[in-house]
Amino acid sequence: MTDGARSATRPGRTPREVATHCPYCALQCGMVLRQDDDGVTVHPRQFPTNRGGLCQKGWTAADLLDHPERLTTPLLRDPATGELRPASWDAALDRVVAGIRTVQDGAGRDAVAVFGGGGLTNEKAYALGKFARIALRTRHIDYNGRFCMSSAAAAGLRAFGVDRGLPFPLADLGQADTLLLVGANPAETMPPLVRWLTEQRRNGGRLIVVDPRVTATARLADLHLQPLPGTDLAVANALLHIALIEGWIDQTYVAERTTGFEVVRRSVAAWWPARAEQLSGVPVADLEATARALGTGGRVIILTARGAEQHAKGVDTVTAYVNLALALGLPGRTGSGYGCLTGQGNGQGGREHGQKADQLPGYRRIDDPVAREHVAGVWGVPADELPGPGVPAYQLLDSLGTPDGPRALLVFGSNPVVSAPRAARIERRLRDLDLLVVADLLLSETAALADVVLPIAQWAEEDGTMTNLEGRVLRRRALRPPPPGVRTDLAIISDLAVRLAAADPAAPGAADPTTEAQSRPAAIGPAAGGPDARPDAIAAARFPADPAAVFAELRRASAGGAADYAGISWARIDAADGVYWPCPAEDGPDTPRLFTDRFATPDGRARFHPVDHRPAAEEVCATYPLHFTTGRVLAQYQSGTQTRRVAALRRAAPEAFVELHPDLAARLGIDDGDPVRVTSRRGEMLAPARLSAGIRPDTVFAPFHWAGVARANSVTNDAVDPISGMPEFKICAVRVEKA
Repeated sequence: MTDGARSATRPGRTPREVATHCPYCALQCGMVLRQDDDGVTVHPRQFPTNRGGLCQKGWTAADLLDHPERLTTPLLRDPATGELRPASWDAALDRVVAGIRTVQDGAGRDAVAVFGGGGLTNEKAYALGKFARIALRTRHIDYNGRFCMSSAAAAGLRAFGVDRGLPFPLADLGQADTLLLVGANPAETMPPLVRWLTEQRRNGGRLIVVDPRVTATARLADLHLQPLPGTDLAVANALLHIALIEGWIDQTYVAERTTGFEVVRRSVAAWWPARAEQLSGVPVADLEATARALGTGGRVIILTARGAEQHAKGVDTVTAYVNLALALGLPGRTGSGYGCLTGQGNGQGGREHGQKADQLPGYRRIDDPVAREHVAGVWGVPADELPGPGVPAYQLLDSLGTPDGPRALLVFGSNPVVSAPRAARIERRLRDLDLLVVADLLLSETAALADVVLPIAQWAEEDGTMTNLEGRVLRRRALRPPPPGVRTDLAIISDLAVRLAAADPAAPGAADPTTEAQSRPAAIGPAAGGPDARPDAIAAARFPADPAAVFAELRRASAGGAADYAGISWARIDAADGVYWPCPAEDGPDTPRLFTDRFATPDGRARFHPVDHRPAAEEVCATYPLHFTTGRVLAQYQSGTQTRRVAALRRAAPEAFVELHPDLAARLGIDDGDPVRVTSRRGEMLAPARLSAGIRPDTVFAPFHWAGVARANSVTNDAVDPISGMPEFKICAVRVEKA
């Protein structure tokens, strides 16, 4: 612990202990942070999601607060040497604003883009979307959650009319008679959730896992289906086919609460179990046993995750499992339903309040005239001045630096050099920009390419809210202020808005102050200044750095939307273990369980959609004869920017690896630990071999947390789902050889 960090806990400055939440996955485990003379320590607390449990990442979450590699001053690239050098905040922000103005003056407003992250608080996600649309006036904003939840979100929207990862409390998992996990490995991605799986088994329930690998979660299962990657949709259609033949459909539920079933019934008639077995490799007996457990199980829950969703047909795959859940009458029943396991810490809230290309706060569509009028009224701008929809994340990243694409990019909370598919191509796109600005706490691989790097506060140094995988809005609380020289994301957004408005008095950030005063939420107070107020003063009021003020405005902007936070105050969250959206009124109830009476569609009925299996975007051939798939490991997280710098996590998972079956390894002359090269049509990675009988002999696996030559996303396919824009991370064709 540095002297500066110790001084942050002097009496009267910050509390020495706060109840908060883990900075990593969407489980958002409750924890207590304590700071004393020996430093900051993490202690679990009895919160409903984790019930006192933490994983290794949570236990070590405070290790980065005073890490020697932490950024504590802005960095500017020296045009003479090409090196990043320390600079003042004024110099850094002036460089950003000058670069934005130069690019937009020469190529138009859309020549500047913003890329956010699923780990940003609700307040930051909201402010970032607002900043892009009324300070920059660009349509180009999206975020890395596009690579996480987009397929499940699109499937949920078209079936239920709303997207919430779990439309029921997490505790329902422990009460399910049958629990089907498709492409999910929570034992490694969110270990405290396993307590609910253990409770489910202890209560006599049956756990079924669908995964091409024998993962830590699959080893807990009563039944493990091990399909070829990319064939989950065929498996789902076969399960519905069997349920139809055996008479397990809830005909009353289907008739009273859904539409479109007859078309789906006809479409799955062709998916007899033997056909699905031939395609997927899952034996007919296992398909029949799974369908029986689902159709006769009483309380039944079906969950999907990235293994099923990160495909160019991810929306249709999730839809097939939603069809199965609806046909069995599961959604809206206590202890039953369909849900999706959100990945990133604020993967749910991060996509609700405006940092997605097609959305405005409250989960409103940006092309909806009514939604535009409402949000524009809160923001104090004419609705016709709001830009239209942008493009999904990969399309945005792939257009950077091209003649028709953005020439400048601002990145908050993401590391696309490691996390994007076809990553070498995206790295080249970033290098082609006229201006790259990255706000981060460490020098990520993306930040290392930037023209300007802005050091930001960490999770324990700022207040805000997060929304976990079950739609529960939580409070993140600051233990201490950021170190000297470090600012919060909200402060950076506010500073940039002020400077942009001062540089361009005609910008919406400099709107008439009387309009501003009328449109802003009462909780934030009146507009700064009177009729003669300067544009930068008005911009400061429009983009406050105080997260409480931002949340107060977010509540108004989300009011009446699908994700309605109007009735959620920080005080109400503090008085309980979080508040579930939608919650329209402060004195009214929240909504732990959706769909009990109706779905969020115009007629209140859920929609069936016929979907059919189609091959992966890239099939194996003589040159590339193996299937490649990616995923996570227990001790690392996302692109590894943080976890690869934590000593304990680095010891637990020190390097990438390529997992392959011993039979395949013998055929290729590879021994355990040998360096191997995995090559696709897009690139290659190098890592040691790890032999495992738990993977199919026709498939190889690598975790995606590492950079450099071990970067798995150098190999992955950039084909995208036509509806969600989700890239096909989970399957491509490769060859493997000893390096």
